[in-house]
Amino acid sequence: MADTIYVLNGPNLNLLGLREPEIYGSDTLDDIAGRLEDRAKELGLEIDLRQSNHEGHLVDWLHEAQAYKAKAVLLNAGAFTHTSLALYDAIRAIRTPVLEVHLSNPLTREEFRHHSYVGMAAKGTIAGFGALSYMLALEAAAHL
Repeated sequence: MADTIYVLNGPNLNLLGLREPEIYGSDTLDDIAGRLEDRAKELGLEIDLRQSNHEGHLVDWLHEAQAYKAKAVLLNAGAFTHTSLALYDAIRAIRTPVLEVHLSNPLTREEFRHHSYVGMAAKGTIAGFGALSYMLALEAAAHL
């Protein structure tokens, strides 16, 4: 069985392609998932992509990633990036490497987006490359 990469997406990412395309692009989460799955297959990996608007689901899935011995987690926590001590604690509590992913570059946006609890706990961050951010994170995760 191939190693699995969890790709976890937080609030409002179900609206990708519709929500503020000038910031987040026109790709939907399904578009991104398809490209990730194709590249993962080439790398001998599997993708388990999920999205929730609920913080607790993301915490549970981080715990699950460790329980099922996932190779890594790519986490786009959306707005929870800047507010969630629960996600910070969950990332710190597991041994599975977590890579923070953002479509836009939070440091070029509103001041409140400049602080990342997720980034403080994650192995690394890839941001600002639109949908390509996910692909770059997948490449990094494959080499962990």
